[in-house]
Amino acid sequence: MHVLVAEDDRDIGELISRYIQKNGWTAHLTPSGTDALAYARQQPVDLAILDLMLPGMTGLEICRALRSDARTAAIPIIMVTAKAEESDRIVGLELGADDYLAKPCNPRELLARVRAVLRRTGQQKPTADAIKIGDIEIDFKLHQARRGKARIEFTAREFDLLRYFVQHTGQVVTREQILNEVWGYEEFPTTRTIDNFVAKLRQKIEKSPHAPEHILTIHGSGYKFVG
Repeated sequence: MHVLVAEDDRDIGELISRYIQKNGWTAHLTPSGTDALAYARQQPVDLAILDLMLPGMTGLEICRALRSDARTAAIPIIMVTAKAEESDRIVGLELGADDYLAKPCNPRELLARVRAVLRRTGQQKPTADAIKIGDIEIDFKLHQARRGKARIEFTAREFDLLRYFVQHTGQVVTREQILNEVWGYEEFPTTRTIDNFVAKLRQKIEKSPHAPEHILTIHGSGYKFVG
């Protein structure tokens, strides 16, 4: 996924961009409102994060321009601004922004907002309702798993983690990505928590949990799911 970040505060812009990139996406950072609009019109953009006060054009002006152009009208937009007045938020939403976040913002909260917007706009990668992993049949819609006729019990969080791995089949995902994507910014687990949950999943889906075939450890990076 390609994210446009329009932010004239270099430190904040680079922080947002780093978190976007840690999540496995790409980020294009620009401090200019005019350049941000030109970029969105010339390059494929999956989501735009716009500061309200930008040189050249404000975030509200960019939002209005994107929504009025058929080529860019469907781009999800999140406004990020130091101005927290209710009137500014309402104007941004009326112009077509999908969400509005006041600075200073927690980067993990921003990522959670990004994921929520992508879900609402239908741009997040879907997961099949049912899949087969080895000799296990898993129904994500019903939250059920079976090996033959024997039912395998998963907690809700284990199902969420397994779904995330399946969504990213073949990709290396870091523990930080998993924390942001599965746990979200409201909770603050440690990377050790991730390792414990992975161990539990392996006990349930791997023929040999100590020599896994599906949830692989990529040393120094994270994990990779192989279907």
